[in-house]
Amino acid sequence: MGEIGRILDQLKRAYEGNAWHGPSVREVLDGVTAAQAHARPLESAHSIWELVQHIAVWEDVGRRRLTGDRAQIAISSPEDWPPPEDTSEAAWEQAKAALDRGHQALVEAISSTPESRLDEPIFEGMSTVYVTLHGVIQHDLYHAGQIAILKKAIS
Repeated sequence: MGEIGRILDQLKRAYEGNAWHGPSVREVLDGVTAAQAHARPLESAHSIWELVQHIAVWEDVGRRRLTGDRAQIAISSPEDWPPPEDTSEAAWEQAKAALDRGHQALVEAISSTPESRLDEPIFEGMSTVYVTLHGVIQHDLYHAGQIAILKKAIS
């Protein structure tokens, strides 16, 4: 297995399961209802729903950057942390489905990336492709941990 394969393996573990650290993004979302996802048990923290949408935003930024787009998001902006507009169960299911679709698009973009690009800047003035991809994985894991804590707080 080459380095791209190892990166994809780590991304899969972080997102789908069988990660060394504990529950993946999708595992920690199991059983969370729309009401729970929208709840704010810690007033100064983002909701689970906001975290899901934020993860989706940054997986998309990673994919876009990998495919040549110089995607920039203002940190802490509404684009970085999009609030849910509809808090119904159907909208929650759609938010999770959108996260899954975006994740699959990222996997496909990584799969088509030649290993020779790993040491190149993702774009001029930015980190390498390698560091960026590992950063996306780390970002997923960081927020999965936050979701796990919020899930315990609302249970």
